[in-house]
Amino acid sequence: MRLGLDTFGGDFAPDSTILGAIDARKELLKDISIVLIGDENVSREKIRSQGENPNDFEFIHTTERIEMGEHPAKAFKSKPESSIGLGFRYLKTGELDSFASAGNSGAMMVGSMFTIQAIPGVIRPSVTSAIPCPEGSMNILLDVGINADCKPDVLYQFGILGSIYAKEVFSIENPKVGLLSMGEEEEKGTMQIQAAHQLMKDSRDFNFFGNVEGRDLFSGDVDVIVTDGFTGNVMLKEAEAFYSMIKKRGINDEFFNRLNYEIYGGTPVLGVNGNVIIGHGISSARAIKNMIVHSLDVSNAQLVGKIKNAFQ
Repeated sequence: MRLGLDTFGGDFAPDSTILGAIDARKELLKDISIVLIGDENVSREKIRSQGENPNDFEFIHTTERIEMGEHPAKAFKSKPESSIGLGFRYLKTGELDSFASAGNSGAMMVGSMFTIQAIPGVIRPSVTSAIPCPEGSMNILLDVGINADCKPDVLYQFGILGSIYAKEVFSIENPKVGLLSMGEEEEKGTMQIQAAHQLMKDSRDFNFFGNVEGRDLFSGDVDVIVTDGFTGNVMLKEAEAFYSMIKKRGINDEFFNRLNYEIYGGTPVLGVNGNVIIGHGISSARAIKNMIVHSLDVSNAQLVGKIKNAFQ
């Protein structure tokens, strides 16, 4: 297994990415290769400075990077030798089993859509977030940012994608899928939500629970919550802000500590022909380490093949 990492990705790269890779190397089995994509000389020097052996890693050298503020499509096209461009090239040829970056998320989506492309039948790929519930379970929220406005058939497909992800990566048997609305009754919500409910309520593709509300994000009543990317992103950022407020007030609580994004590191792009993991731009070394580990989980789950089967 060869896990690719963009060492230029993130606000604190390459320090955060290299340190995270070193920590991941200590945790993963030796037959799992971590491939660092970026300036090889800088990476080797940083690894040595930590008392570690650069030969424990593989390298794909480039000095070209896509900056966080660049236009995603223009930058991806004009910088084919960038760390993100090379990551997708090697992922497409099968020389990498996964590619992870905390860099320009727009460029990561451009690479996903135009290099490895969407799985046939998938209208729009989705990005998820795993939200912890107090009793220990997880709630998979999707979409959380790349599809701001979704038609009912897209929301229906999110139910399929989220259900597969919950089952194969988080080992949730027969996940319960809820549709986010402003009330539990099927006639509640926007016209799109009402139409999506009609599509989902008799579904044989997933276990539809019914409408859920914002308070159900932490309830544990469902395992997957489907919504558009605008609403999902607002909910995710609200959870992150709540965690930050708790920490600033000096409160240490086992459950609230699980809201820390660093624990989960990154999230896969569901519905494309490859294992692509996107991390938070402010990722620390801890977050990068967990993003690499999650890359392995996603690869081992063979999500791409199982999603392909579901959409045949």
